[in-house]
Amino acid sequence: MTTFLKDVEKASIEPLTDDFIQEVKADFWVCCLSREMSLLGRKEVLTGKAKFGIFGDGKEVPQVAMARAFRKGDWRSGYYRDQTLMLALGVASLEDLFAQLYADAENDRFSKGRQMNAHFATPTIDEDARWIDSREAYNISADVSCTAGQMPRAVGLAMASKVYRESKVLEASTNFSEQGNEVCFCTIGDASTSEGVFWEAINAAGVMQIPMAVSVWDDGYGISVPVEYQTTKGSISKALDGLKTNADGKGIEIYEEKGWDYAKLRKLYEKGIARMRENHTPAVFHIVELTQPQGHSTSGSHERYKSEERLDWEARFDCIAQMRNWMIAMDIATAEELNEMRKKAKKQVKEARNKAWEAYNSPFVKIRKDLEKIYEGIIFDLHENDKVKAKPILRALQNFRSPTLSDLVSNARKMYFHILKTNTAHQVSLENWLQIHYQKAEQYYHTDLYSDSPYAATKVAAIEPVYTKDAVVKSGFQILNAYFDQLLKRDPRVVAFGEDVGNIGDVNQGFAGLQEAHGEERVFDTGIREWTIMGQAIGLAMRGLRPIAEIQYLDYLVYGLEPLTDDLATLRYRSGNIQQAPAIIRTRGHRLEGIWHAGSPMSMLLSSLRGLCILVPRNMVQAAGFYNTMIQSDDPALIIESLNAYRLKEREPDNLGTYTLPVGKVEVLKVGTDVTLVTYGSCVRIAEAGIKLLNEHGISVELIDVQSLLPFDLSHDILQSLRKTNRIVFMDEDIPGGATAYMMQEVLEKQGGYQYLDSQPLTLTAKSHRPPYGSDGDYFSKPNEEDVFQVIYQMMKEVAPNRYGNMRSF
Repeated sequence: MTTFLKDVEKASIEPLTDDFIQEVKADFWVCCLSREMSLLGRKEVLTGKAKFGIFGDGKEVPQVAMARAFRKGDWRSGYYRDQTLMLALGVASLEDLFAQLYADAENDRFSKGRQMNAHFATPTIDEDARWIDSREAYNISADVSCTAGQMPRAVGLAMASKVYRESKVLEASTNFSEQGNEVCFCTIGDASTSEGVFWEAINAAGVMQIPMAVSVWDDGYGISVPVEYQTTKGSISKALDGLKTNADGKGIEIYEEKGWDYAKLRKLYEKGIARMRENHTPAVFHIVELTQPQGHSTSGSHERYKSEERLDWEARFDCIAQMRNWMIAMDIATAEELNEMRKKAKKQVKEARNKAWEAYNSPFVKIRKDLEKIYEGIIFDLHENDKVKAKPILRALQNFRSPTLSDLVSNARKMYFHILKTNTAHQVSLENWLQIHYQKAEQYYHTDLYSDSPYAATKVAAIEPVYTKDAVVKSGFQILNAYFDQLLKRDPRVVAFGEDVGNIGDVNQGFAGLQEAHGEERVFDTGIREWTIMGQAIGLAMRGLRPIAEIQYLDYLVYGLEPLTDDLATLRYRSGNIQQAPAIIRTRGHRLEGIWHAGSPMSMLLSSLRGLCILVPRNMVQAAGFYNTMIQSDDPALIIESLNAYRLKEREPDNLGTYTLPVGKVEVLKVGTDVTLVTYGSCVRIAEAGIKLLNEHGISVELIDVQSLLPFDLSHDILQSLRKTNRIVFMDEDIPGGATAYMMQEVLEKQGGYQYLDSQPLTLTAKSHRPPYGSDGDYFSKPNEEDVFQVIYQMMKEVAPNRYGNMRSF
């Protein structure tokens, strides 16, 4: 008997009951299905039916073992090699896997064909945008491709279990949790543990003590780079040794097991996960000696970088082959029985492939036939010279081996361009055909960026602020503090956190005293780790809580930008509107002092955060109105408070806790007739001061506060102002060509404002460099009231040169 067989016999689960034997056979069957799918999937790419494929071959056995510990109510935040887990849980069928491979917009249940294959998601909301009872489902948060990008979200998903277990105001059992017993299973490739966010997330989990189970699939390589070049000591479990739980139970549990040893893996996951459910201690399951039989993906070959010795070892220690040997040695099944299972699996996978391909391809075959009939009528009507050019387009259509919608539409547009001047009666038929399929494409590919439900941010009813004659005047931070106090009292789902938010109530005192009033489980501090603060917000929001996550200064949002742009902003879109995370990200920016405390990088945010509402209130009463709106919404938002407004005095509305500020609506602050000045945030006060100087020279300026950059001026009120003044200036503190260029395009191009211009449209921005420290640096680097005067005065001087005196530019 080989050493291997002696080892696995010791690891066997005794006694071998009938139920256990049936489970083992079922798991082997799933492994066979998954492997055959990987093999056939690669062939689909090589034959051109699919463009790209990435598979989980070599990881099948640990995934079926993990599936045995995965319960309904649990969550997964994983990466793109978990197809076996999906099959084992029944989350995905073979047809689903092939539909993904073909990017089948009609039949890909996980993303409407928007994501690569092996990216999964299960519904968390129904067709009416109501939350589904997650306790009754295996919950798969929508995957991302960016390496280690699943880690921040996993922190939030796991943290939600702790919140539900420990909260004094939430019910222990809700549709989102059963007394906090849920575990978040996070999967990651070993090489991706080199990413900084892996370490940040592991550290956060250890500090917070949350049920996050991280399985590291270690096949020895990161694409072509061996683990020795990736990880200190060549082992992530050894590198993490200092984080192991201590005598007080603080830290993380670290397990290591061979990925081909089914029996030990079953024991490991069952015991390890059971312990996590009880005490919420996070754990890393380092699964070693795995293989990747087909290499990283279909775009490369692993034979290029693996030695003959390594390839020989991988063939012998393939996890399915080793599981097969173990089953035979333990008399669980015979070699003949297992061979027959593999044959049946291969046949079933082929049948699933054929079914999925037919479902994907047959509609396009029919569409091509319809288009051919239209072409026949067109060509019949054409003169001979025109027929000569039209027939090759028809032949190209007929020669498509497996046409896609884009193939057909591209071909149809070429025919349409050709017949524009021919006056054929069939032109309308082709136009209608194109219109129908562009509408289909619109639904397939251009929907779900924002919510369209009754709870969408743009559908929250506006409630005006109400002031009494003797309304209390407070500093801006006191307004916010009173608002957050009311919100926490009113809504038990709300939790607020970030650097310095808890004990001292944030650096600007918006939460001063609220931790003491509402408890540390509702208002709390985090470490300096913006990436995972954003991940906490995403995961908590996906599990029914309403997080307000703070980034202390807008400049430092860059640290947390990756999970916002790759995860939160795309979640609804990439899941095809079956998932949402209405998180609120709170920060402060614009004017203060210094390179890293005075930023206004709005163009960066506008480019990277489509899918979030970006709201820029000029004062704290406005900010409170936006918070009220977003708390009622199922859209996520970034709310940027003005740094220099916390000490400014404001009247407190009587309905501070209930009034709402509409999203996508501008406010006309001053009515004017000569020029429209468009701005937002801290620049509003600068603009008001500049307008006073202009008034002394008889220049009338209409001042508009944008308030909401995403979405932007949905009712086109700026256009109405421009129709009156015929001149416009866009102003902010971003770089030249930044957010002012965005606003200009919105008004002049999208709203059609160009046709009402009598003067060149202008922008007034900060300089290209970061603002230097000190008052002088601020004055000469960002727009000031004198700049407002000078730009608009010179604009009016061009209009009426004899009316205004000469001015030199400085």
